[in-house]
Amino acid sequence: MAIYHFSAKVISRTSGSSAVAAAAYRSASRLRDDRLDRSHDFSNKAGVVHSEVLLPDGAPEEWRNREQLWNDVEAAELRKDAQLAREVEFAIPREMSRPMESNWFATSSSASSSTGAWSPISMSIGMWDPTASPSRMPM
Repeated sequence: MAIYHFSAKVISRTSGSSAVAAAAYRSASRLRDDRLDRSHDFSNKAGVVHSEVLLPDGAPEEWRNREQLWNDVEAAELRKDAQLAREVEFAIPREMSRPMESNWFATSSSASSSTGAWSPISMSIGMWDPTASPSRMPM
């Protein structure tokens, strides 16, 4: 039986968060944070099986580089209480096979705004898509 989970939260400086650190953790990668002058290395984190940056039409191509994207976000926001990013997390039922998951993500991320589907294009935002393996997720 499928168990559903959904949560949404803001990544903000008020809570001491860094958009670069959040992106590094969720994508299990090593990213350099120019604002804090330090690296965030989560490359040994297990469970992330896919991660990509999805951008709306017209976004600068250099933002496909995760480190560049999130350092630009940090540089653009000057306030100490800036809301840097939003995280939306939901569970994919264990019953979905890996090919079904891949097909679902490919279909969802390429949906056009004319369909009314939620997509980075219709929302005019950049987003990253780290996918964690269900076998590594706590029950």
